[in-house]
Amino acid sequence: MEKRKVRVFLDSNVVISGLFSDRGAPRVILDLMSLGLPVLGGITGEYNLLEIERNLKKKMPEVLHRYREVFPLLNLEITPRPSWSEIQFLKGHTAEKDLPVLVSAINAKADFLVTGDIKDFGKAMRRGNYPCRIVTPSEFLQLILPEILDRLGESSKRRG
Repeated sequence: MEKRKVRVFLDSNVVISGLFSDRGAPRVILDLMSLGLPVLGGITGEYNLLEIERNLKKKMPEVLHRYREVFPLLNLEITPRPSWSEIQFLKGHTAEKDLPVLVSAINAKADFLVTGDIKDFGKAMRRGNYPCRIVTPSEFLQLILPEILDRLGESSKRRG
């Protein structure tokens, strides 16, 4: 029986860092997503897309067109913005501005929420009682790369 995909929700900062850096954990994660591996499913939220566009317009307007060209290649599922009541239910779990991100990851049934925002997500990381595990990009790679390699190896053995 084939195992299900590991579902990975990417916070805005991971997407931006990965798109505009040629190395580092966020870039490796985006490279993995662009491969369309059968063991890994990338997700982000409508809220995150708005945040990415807003930040790029404000800080790097000259690269907005490049983002729009490259983003579809990442094969990310987009989850809808959460409702006000869903956000209010988790009030106090993280910074107000990041509540929609946390709720979006939960609603998307993500296994991991990957964020570089340790300052704002620190409380939620310590709390740790969510359906998804909140990790930094480096932590995610340390956890998932061995599993990806094992599962890809199993898959190629079945075919071969």
